[in-house]
Order: sequence, then structure tokens, then C-alpha cells
Amino acid sequence: MAGRIDCDLAIVGGGLAGGLIALALRRKRPDLDLRLIEASPQIGGDHVWSFFERDVAREDRWLVAPLVSYGWRGYEVAFPAHARSLPTSYYSIESERFDRVVRASLTPGQLITEKALGVGTTAVVLASGDRIEAKGIIDARGPGDMSSLDLGWQKFVGRELLLSEPHEVTRPTIMDATVEQIDGYRFVYSLPFTATRMFVEDTYYSDTPTIDRDALVDRIQDYALSRGWVTEAVSREETGALPVAIGGDFDAFWRSGGVRVPKAGLRAGLFHPTTGYSLPDAVRLAARISATSDLSTPALYDLTYGMASGAWADRTFYRTLDAMLFRAAEPEERYRILERFYRLGPGLIGRFYAGRSSVMDKARILSGKPPVPVGRAIAAIRRQHA
Repeated sequence: MAGRIDCDLAIVGGGLAGGLIALALRRKRPDLDLRLIEASPQIGGDHVWSFFERDVAREDRWLVAPLVSYGWRGYEVAFPAHARSLPTSYYSIESERFDRVVRASLTPGQLITEKALGVGTTAVVLASGDRIEAKGIIDARGPGDMSSLDLGWQKFVGRELLLSEPHEVTRPTIMDATVEQIDGYRFVYSLPFTATRMFVEDTYYSDTPTIDRDALVDRIQDYALSRGWVTEAVSREETGALPVAIGGDFDAFWRSGGVRVPKAGLRAGLFHPTTGYSLPDAVRLAARISATSDLSTPALYDLTYGMASGAWADRTFYRTLDAMLFRAAEPEERYRILERFYRLGPGLIGRFYAGRSSVMDKARILSGKPPVPVGRAIAAIRRQHA
């Protein structure tokens, strides 16, 4: 027989965005009667999330500090005509630690591992038939319907390799674009977790989200061997396709996810238009929600829609760059845009990834001879704003 649960707040989706909101509220509002509803057994799924030091504001670091598994003081990039070390700190969060920390913050009964069949403004219907009645509801169940947005894709396969012998790598390589350019802009990303554990990801800025998993696995193995890393076993594999926003109807995207329903994460469109990364926005939103007094659905809708629509409006510059990357550059030549970008100052690069580029930053990025044909660049920008 179906039952009913009453609570103050129901967070639907225990991925990165939903888990961070739950964690922030448990820290700042421990008296709140909340439910975190997640269909899979593990909060956060099976992922590695990484971020630059500047991605998270100093006043919000209390939220991510307990989650960090690894940190490095600097990182590397490599392109055919340019290689560089940058001093910016870089951090990684493993989903196992994320699950452990979020789960430990919840009281018995606050985590519901069940699929939500329906999400409205006052109730959530579960697969069992049980009904969650809540004063406030947040839908954080992943990207939803993105058909109203004009998108490219950052797609990848990542594998954590257990090596037979220690490597000598001390810092992450965020982009190694010296590899063969296939299916758009291709680079390899590697994180040295321990002396014998290396996370290697084969990544593409591609026109489609389609992933040939077997081909990418083979390329990861070839790359590892080229670096002298002999793999004994693979302890983790993840596959994903992150949206890279070029344009589209943002309000239509929001309406497709439910009228007047508050949203978080990719479902809210809260991701960096160029990288597809959602962690910085997820931290900002969770911190804001934990600091607000009114957690009713109408108030949460105004907060989440206001933040998401404001971010979309403020990030036109990044979508313009994406239009140039995907529409003006030949796929095998896209790396030149990033190669040029990584000749700029570390502060500018950091603000770019944090989505906080200044007017001077934007002018600097666009100044000089463009790495794509001017005519194509102008046509791409006109098409984006049409």
C-alpha cells in the first residue's frame, strides 16, 4: 500500500548538484526536515570531478573542502607548438568520497534510494507509489531535454589505470593536444592520483555526443604505453558527453523541465558554456540555497531560475567563442584556438574557467590575429545571434 511522507524540502536527484545542496543544508540548516531522492545506490554515481582553485569562491570553500580527494600545486598543458606549466592549484573529487561525506551528513530516513516517476511543485511520486509531500522541491535529475539549445559536445572516456611500476609525473596534464586530432578537437587529460594510479581521459570537442567506447579505450591504452605506463588493471571507467552551449532558446529549455519547478545542475542549465563543467555553478547554487530563509517551492523557483537565466545572459561571450570553435574552425584545426588561448596570462585563464572573465580579459582573448579564418568567424557569430 502506497504511503505518504511529509517534509520541508525534497531534493530529487543525488548527483553532484543535488548532493551538494543536501550537504550544504545539513551543515547550515540541520533543523530542516529534508529528503534526498536518488535512483541509484550511490550518491554522485561513479565519477571524478575536478576544478581549479579559482572555480570556487573563498567564502564557499567550506562546502567542497571535505570532498577533495587529491590536490596539486599547478598543472601542465601541451600543444603541437606550445607547452606550458601553470601555477594554479587543481583539485579532484572522487564519487566514492562524495557519497561517503554526503551520506554521513544525513540522518536515518533522509536518503531515499528510489526512482522518482513524477516531480511537481508540491509532491514527488516514487516508483513504489509512495508520495513525498514537501513545502519545497528541487529537481536535480540530470540534463533533461536540451533539444531547444544549440550544442556542441565535450565527450570522453576516462579510465583509472593501476600501473605495474611507479610513474614520475607530479602534476596533472589538463590538455595534451599533441595527440592525433580525431573527431574534432582531441586531447588527453591525466591525473596522477598516486605513484601507481593514473587517471587518463581521452576527450573530444565534437559535433556529436556519440562515443565509440572501444576505440577510445584502445587510444587510452596506446597513450599510456607511449608514456611508459604499463597497466596491470583498470579500477574505474567513466563515459560522458558534456554540453557545450552555442545558442538556443533558454526559456524553452527551462519550460521543458516542468513549469514552475525549481531546478539545479545541468537540468537548470547551470554549466560553463565552453567546458560543460557544472561543479562551480553547483557549489554556488548550493551555498546560496543554504543561506536563504525561504525554502518554499515558489521562492526556490525564483532563486534557481534567476541564477540560471542570469548566468545564461552573462555568458554570451563564451557562447560566441564556442560558435567560432565549432562553426569557424575545421575540426582538425580546432586545437589552434586552445593553443593560442593557453599563451595568455594565468589569471585570465583562471577567470575564464571560473566563468568570471573581465571586460579586459574578453578583449585580450579576441585581440590579435584570429586562429580561424576571419570570414568564417564572422559568419559563425552572425549565425549564433540570428
